[in-house]
Amino acid sequence: MDLTEQINQLEADLQELGSLLAKAERKRVQELLKEEQKKVEKEITAKRQQKEQQARRVADPTAATKAAYTVKITNYGWDQSDTFVKIYLTLKGVHTIPAENVGVEFKERSFSVLVKDLDGKNHQMTILNLLSPIDAGESCKKIKTDMLLIMCRKQTSKKWECLTQIEKQSKDKDKPAPNETADPSDGLMSMLKKIYSDGDDEMKRTINKAWSESQEKKLKGEDMMDL
Repeated sequence: MDLTEQINQLEADLQELGSLLAKAERKRVQELLKEEQKKVEKEITAKRQQKEQQARRVADPTAATKAAYTVKITNYGWDQSDTFVKIYLTLKGVHTIPAENVGVEFKERSFSVLVKDLDGKNHQMTILNLLSPIDAGESCKKIKTDMLLIMCRKQTSKKWECLTQIEKQSKDKDKPAPNETADPSDGLMSMLKKIYSDGDDEMKRTINKAWSESQEKKLKGEDMMDL
């Protein structure tokens, strides 16, 4: 089925959804139909853009081979499951270009992305020194509406604290070094202050009494109170 036929079918679906919406009386049914209308309208827009691009390529067969300048993809989001590390790239219109224009190369510790001829530009991204090894053969890409999803399959199902080794080194460097000369009683004092601050009147009286007795013992040269 060519794009023209696909668009015609989607427009027919949209028209039928409109008829059903006009007859629907239940609010929930109306909301479901409206939501489906939005999805179909979005799909029609994407198919029309794809058709326009095809028409331009037919009109100018050399357009696809003309040099396009390359921009680096710098913004991305990521999350993970037990099996995959997922990288999300927002690329407006990526779903409208031929799938073969979207290339991703996976290696054990890296991956690179090259999206050709999207809005007159090539888009490139390379991530090196992944935190842990991935299975390049089982990793993949998924093209979604205005977004490219990169799925790196983990070799082991441990949780990643960050995406790359460089990020981990930077985090480790920023961690404060342990203060070996700190007074061991500081922790106890902090705890007592918090208990005092959060406690009721009875608790505050108890702490004040214990503190006063402790100070008296110190003045007499006795050991500090045993709380």
